[in-house]
Amino acid sequence: MRCTLGVDIGTSSSKGVLVTEDGSILLSATRSHDVDRPRSGWVEMDGRIWWDEFVAIARELLTARPEAEVAAVGVSGMGPCVLLADENDEPVRPAILYGVDTRSTVQIRRLTEELGEDEITRVGGSTLTSQAGGAKIAWVADEEPESWARAKRLFMPASWLARKLTGAYVLDHQSASQTSPLYDIENERWHGPWWERYSNRLEQPPLTWAGEIAGTVSDAAALSTGIPAGTPVITGTIDAWTEAVSVGAHEVGDLMLMYGTTMFLVATGERTLRTPSMWTTAGAFAGTRNLAGGLSTSGALTAWLKELTTADYPQLLEEAAESGPGARGLLMLPYFAGERTPIQDPDARGVIAGLTLQHGRGDLYRAALEATALGVRHNVETMRAAGADIRRIVAVGGGTQGRLWLQIVSDITGLVQEVPATTIGASYGAAFLAASAVADPGAHPVITDWNPITETITPDPRLRDAYDRLFDRYVRLYAGTKDIVHELAAQQRDA
Repeated sequence: MRCTLGVDIGTSSSKGVLVTEDGSILLSATRSHDVDRPRSGWVEMDGRIWWDEFVAIARELLTARPEAEVAAVGVSGMGPCVLLADENDEPVRPAILYGVDTRSTVQIRRLTEELGEDEITRVGGSTLTSQAGGAKIAWVADEEPESWARAKRLFMPASWLARKLTGAYVLDHQSASQTSPLYDIENERWHGPWWERYSNRLEQPPLTWAGEIAGTVSDAAALSTGIPAGTPVITGTIDAWTEAVSVGAHEVGDLMLMYGTTMFLVATGERTLRTPSMWTTAGAFAGTRNLAGGLSTSGALTAWLKELTTADYPQLLEEAAESGPGARGLLMLPYFAGERTPIQDPDARGVIAGLTLQHGRGDLYRAALEATALGVRHNVETMRAAGADIRRIVAVGGGTQGRLWLQIVSDITGLVQEVPATTIGASYGAAFLAASAVADPGAHPVITDWNPITETITPDPRLRDAYDRLFDRYVRLYAGTKDIVHELAAQQRDA
């Protein structure tokens, strides 16, 4: 049976799927892992885990379905991450993860002063934030000179898997566009002067598009994984963009809303839109541009409450539904790991306002769900103010399994959300890209055939006024508590 294998390396787990030519999932497999938080603001992971989990997933799937004939392999992963490796492809230190890792504040300030904010935005599309991969590279050079002296190559999870599978050293344009300030977005290439200035120890990875073939499975990789030698492997890209592909939300006018450990939004257009509050990136496909944003916590916040209360998710969801809109007068800021867009404040922290002795865990859980929805609304309004033409919204990710969360997001934002049949996410999108890469001319798969829309979430107009007032309070609560919270963040770092 001809199929494709898609594997995604996520923040809290790695997932793999075997998918047939018509888009049916034969089998899936998951490996859970944790990130390391050795200091306040640091979020990192041993990059060697990515390959170990890929091997385990591939072997599990292929052993369970020996009739599967793997036509191609798709790879994907969280990002932008910075994994620096030596000349033998051994990591010189743990990978520094995407915008949830806020350690590079000093480097962001220094690079902005040296290059100028306007020039950085002109070349790369975005100002430097905790999401900027180039600033994280500069942090290694500044703070860990021994590691930097050994560094020769730059990887992200997808490109690391492509390297281990094929020996190819490549990076996709979308991922490269998030290594600000090292990428020239209009010319779709590395920006030579700034690469030389800040990353001259590293070999520049050649740039390709996500769905292009990076190479074929080597004999050594075949022995490790069970995937036949010579099988094509795509370059792959960052998980949020692969998730957008998995639900067909990568056309001009689409907005992909990813419910995961963090919340991510990707709006696709043809023009390069620039705003200091969001991230401007290359798209997953040639000729497209994205305006992207992300909350630093969403599923991570609900998981924290679950662990704190020792209740299970069905209990919490039932109690949150009983709490009702507005969480009986509670308002939460979801900035428990700082915040990415649109406030771009790594020193933001979580705030819960309105607590009384009468409130219970259901109220807290409802307030957390509403907090993430308020964050989504803040991002969408910022995107539209920057010129994004958002015509269609598609929801994806593990969080879509809980319909209460989806309904709250639609009620608070006033937006209709389309939910496809398969919301397994980036691994499915990677499998689709792989199938497209090896399809016969004129026989390319169509994602809406693979994964049709099966449900629509419509906002309740009766709640609009109440949630408009709550959103106003949400914005004012951040402004009113910011100074005190920043003092507490500084104290946390000192501790």
